[in-house]
Amino acid sequence: MTHRRTVPLITLGIAAALALQASPATAAPGGPGGPDAGPRPCAADDTVEVPGAELSVTACLPDLTTAGLQAAAPGRYTDPADWTGLHMPGTRNPTGVPGLQVDGYFPDTSTTNTLHGWDHDSQFVLRIPDDWNGGLVVSGAPGTRKQYASDFLISDFVLAQGFAYASTDKGNNGVDFYRDGVAPGDAVMEWHDRVTQLAVAAKGAIREHLGRAPERTYMAGISNGGYLVRWQLENRAHLYDGGVDWEGTLFTPDGPNLFTYLPTAVRYTLGQASAEEMYAAGFARGSEPLWEYHRTVYWGLTQKTYRAEFDPGYDPACPGATAGPTLPAILAPCPSDAGYDAWFADPRSQAAHDALARVSLTGKIKKPLLTLHGTLDTLLPISTDSDVYAEMVADRNRDRLHRYYRVEGGNHVDSLVPLDPAHLRPMLPCFRTAFDALTAWVEEGARPPASTTVPRPAGAGTDPLLLDTCSLG
Repeated sequence: MTHRRTVPLITLGIAAALALQASPATAAPGGPGGPDAGPRPCAADDTVEVPGAELSVTACLPDLTTAGLQAAAPGRYTDPADWTGLHMPGTRNPTGVPGLQVDGYFPDTSTTNTLHGWDHDSQFVLRIPDDWNGGLVVSGAPGTRKQYASDFLISDFVLAQGFAYASTDKGNNGVDFYRDGVAPGDAVMEWHDRVTQLAVAAKGAIREHLGRAPERTYMAGISNGGYLVRWQLENRAHLYDGGVDWEGTLFTPDGPNLFTYLPTAVRYTLGQASAEEMYAAGFARGSEPLWEYHRTVYWGLTQKTYRAEFDPGYDPACPGATAGPTLPAILAPCPSDAGYDAWFADPRSQAAHDALARVSLTGKIKKPLLTLHGTLDTLLPISTDSDVYAEMVADRNRDRLHRYYRVEGGNHVDSLVPLDPAHLRPMLPCFRTAFDALTAWVEEGARPPASTTVPRPAGAGTDPLLLDTCSLG
């Protein structure tokens, strides 16, 4: 398998942004960014310079939330295709947040992101509300989606509170993301660098435009975005004050990880495994109504593309140079993956373990972290993921910085709640509660509720009570 080369990420742009953070602020008290500053309405001729960006385009918009952004030409300021399917229909989001939006990209050689006709990866979005509260929230895209993927889940909510928001496509995306890079693991390694790059550049851009850098910076993300929260708080913690990890992916060198349970799901898909074997692999009893959807959409595609990223020599013909030329081919599993867990347990697979070690988590967080995970997650089963990560954090004696909320009835994607509304519940309200708990912890010293399993209230998962509220207590 041929991997494409990527450019080095420690660029002059990052160095320049770091220098901006280190230099003293020059804004006068009461001026833009000063302690007495109020809302600063944007203007049509405003330009925000993003350190290190190869291209950036600034727009002053009447509403930075998804409701307002969709009033523009399709795909101009958000891409509903990037975030549709992640939230429960009927969810109410805030609207009416005016401010600046900056779209652009950093230097890169891969071209999987076709948004805006740029055909250029390492695209980002930065939003600065007029009524800025002095904070910044950074996010990396979930799955293999693009920079707008968390617009509905995260951006709308934090913008309405006054936070600036920045998100990256992680430097590669789409079902063929595994082709980016030279060595196994390079594509995922780039995710870390692109998040770091954006966090530094966003701080520098805000400081230059408003006269002061953010006073607080948080990170938040779902799925692969949650994994990036974990990794950043372990390895780049100086950039952040804390984070919310929403069902982050667990990468470890030897397991548990995707390759210790997904092959069982592939065998189940191919009629070669029983329900009892699925339970033994980590899939929760009670999650069965979700299995058909995951069988047809998630399991085979996830196993083959991530295996191609970390172990391209296992089956060079499948997925090969592309995950598939048609949608059915993209979603279909590789038959060879039915036996990958046995291969992964064999000493001959050591190269894959070494590649995973490059991106693996340790649990050694250095800033406050709140983790949320649904007990019925059927893509990243809770018993093989966040239960394990919480133990890793405790083993590193960092549990004083960690809160772990097991959300009864939550699954990986809120839009699937109608598949079993009597037992499932949306996770988004719990994320919002957790984010508020994080900021209160960091800024006011108010400790969040102790780690626990959050019981599911009675009623259908589509009821307003479950759609709009969640208590972590």
